[in-house]
Amino acid sequence: MYEWIKAFHVVAVISWMAGMLYLPRLMVYHAEAQIGSIQSETFKIMERRLLKGIINPAMILTWVLGLYLSWYGFAFKGGWLHAKLLLVLILSGIHGVLVKHVRAFAQDKNQKSPRYFRILNEVPAVLMLVIVILVIVKPF
Repeated sequence: MYEWIKAFHVVAVISWMAGMLYLPRLMVYHAEAQIGSIQSETFKIMERRLLKGIINPAMILTWVLGLYLSWYGFAFKGGWLHAKLLLVLILSGIHGVLVKHVRAFAQDKNQKSPRYFRILNEVPAVLMLVIVILVIVKPF
C-alpha cells in the first residue's frame, strides 16, 4: 500500500506544482489587461478554475499523503525530511499569497505589477528544485 500512496503523492505534487507555476504566469498577463475588459474577465475565470479545480485539491492531497509517507516511511526522522517539510510549508504560504492575489483580481483590486508576478513565478520553481534534491539525494 505504501508504494501506491507514494505514487499518488507524486501525482498530487506534479499537479500542485503545475498549477503553482502556471497561476503566477496568468497573473502577469492579467495585470497587463485593462480592468473590465473581456480579457480581464477571462483571466478571472481561468485563475478561479485553476485554483479551485486543480491547485487547492492537489495541495491538500499532497499534504495528506506526504504526512502519511513521512510518518510510516520515516517516522518523521531525518534532517532532509525536516528541511523538506519546512520548504513545503513555505510553498504552502506562497499558495496562500496566490489565493490572496486571485481574490484581489476577482474584485478588480490588484495593486501589483506584471514584474512582481514574474518574480513570484520563480519562487515555486526554486522551492521545487531544492525539495526534489532533498528527496532524491537526502544530503543530511
